[in-house]
Amino acid sequence: MPQLTNKIVIEKAKQLGFDLIGFAEVNLLERETEKLQLWLDKGYQAAMGYMERNFHKRKDIREILPSAKSVISLALNYYTPYKHNEEEGKGKVSRYAWGKDYHFIMWEMLEKLENELKQIEPELETKSYVDTGPVMDKVWAVKSGLGWMGKHTNIINPNKGSWFFIAEIITNWVFDYSEIITDHCGTCTACIDACPTGAIVQEYVVDANKCISFQTIENKGDISAELKGKFESWIFGCDICQDVCPWNNKFSFTTSIQDFYPKNKELSLDEVLNLDNKGFNERFAESPIKRTKLKGLQRNAGFLKDAD
Repeated sequence: MPQLTNKIVIEKAKQLGFDLIGFAEVNLLERETEKLQLWLDKGYQAAMGYMERNFHKRKDIREILPSAKSVISLALNYYTPYKHNEEEGKGKVSRYAWGKDYHFIMWEMLEKLENELKQIEPELETKSYVDTGPVMDKVWAVKSGLGWMGKHTNIINPNKGSWFFIAEIITNWVFDYSEIITDHCGTCTACIDACPTGAIVQEYVVDANKCISFQTIENKGDISAELKGKFESWIFGCDICQDVCPWNNKFSFTTSIQDFYPKNKELSLDEVLNLDNKGFNERFAESPIKRTKLKGLQRNAGFLKDAD
């Protein structure tokens, strides 16, 4: 019976289009969940109540897959060589949402990868996630050697920057485990200094209550009046902390996934305010923008117009 190795997994994953692959040994995330609890205690999760649920699964991944011995972390680059057009009356969309929703793309890639690996090793058990389950994906990405967590809390790879999505496969297989990449942020505070709302309240800590991405995507209520005039034309998400990162300025590379190329780079505020549900659902059928629903997107457009 063939032995499943790191080399085989890496070859199969790269053939499917994944850009980074790493391996971590399953263990309890004691220190990491303690930090998460402190973050929750301060209310930095804002209205993201799901962050408080299934805490035992975040701490011990074997609560998800009892036979788990390893986590395979995978990254998919989404960078395209375009910039926003700074036009009056338009709202900027975060780079990750310019094209097709990455969940659709990565779910399909993961299913193919898992099936191919199980054909090689029928005893393989897997459970995969693309930031939709109670898994500390950034922690596992660091443990798997994909990069280090930057001061903006995104994962940075020293050769590829941070414009990538993360997924993980929890498995019962034992692998050779990757070396952890040490923190290379140094004394740089570019992301902290550039955030217009002061959401990065200290190094490696983001207060979602102040974060433009949270406010324009996850927040289902009104946007705080205290943030008026600070959104710098962002209507869905925000890229400021990644745009200013020296590692991205130096190492960004173009994705091979055509579905990530821009379809919705900027949105006309007036067009958004005049959309009906049918038009919204048709235009954003396969876009991450659908997450905020028409009500949320129109709230964001109105908030930007009121700030002018």
